[in-house]
Amino acid sequence: MKIGIIGEGAIGRFVAEKLRAGGGGLHVSLVRAARLSAPNEGGVARVASVADLPGDIDLMVDCAGHAALIEHGAAILERGIDLITVSLGALADERLEQSLTRAAQAGGAQLHLASGAIGALDCLQAARVGGLNAVTYTGRKPPEGWLGSPAQARVDLAGLKSAATHFEGSARQAATDYPKNANVAAAVAIAGLGFDRTKVTLIADPDVTANIHEIHASGAFGSFSFRIEGKALPDNPRSSALAAMSIISAIERRRAAITT
Repeated sequence: MKIGIIGEGAIGRFVAEKLRAGGGGLHVSLVRAARLSAPNEGGVARVASVADLPGDIDLMVDCAGHAALIEHGAAILERGIDLITVSLGALADERLEQSLTRAAQAGGAQLHLASGAIGALDCLQAARVGGLNAVTYTGRKPPEGWLGSPAQARVDLAGLKSAATHFEGSARQAATDYPKNANVAAAVAIAGLGFDRTKVTLIADPDVTANIHEIHASGAFGSFSFRIEGKALPDNPRSSALAAMSIISAIERRRAAITT
């Protein structure tokens, strides 16, 4: 399998290192034009457009966030190249979702949504089959984890002495307002009741050191709750280690003869 990547940030570097360690490696990196001449420690060939991707690429991996999926997603799928992304929050834009769906159908390709910083979504997907009544997601991070988001205008992140809720609403609104922070809310919505019926609460808490995700669901199957305390990647406190790991897991499932 020949694999290309979008993004050379913390998650992209993690994915590249794991692929090299596994003997697979990367074959091309899709970057902004300004990055073509930047130092290239990984030695992977760089291109600045989907049109310049080699014809034998089997899979592209989006590690660059919502903007990259918006810019390149449809063109990659139209070329018949499968795409894995953790930028699930971008799909809160119904026009983008429709555009990607049409592109995948036209190219005979698939867009694979990696689970990102959350797990146990197979349980939620199974519960949806029998009928879900309610799904709620609560995201709790230390104040610095919300820097650069609307939380800065809603609570005093620097002066917080106790937990403060800075958002309550639908997963669609959370993903729209917090594009760099609400991919987990989007993952829960896509697996369960959808963006409009999934309820989200976002909290800044000075008493926690990890990113904490809590999901509660009830329906015809009964009910369940689970909680994940996720660590960040060492070289970027805003990038989830589990999100990066979920990309490698998704690639391994595509390679495996037997998979879950």
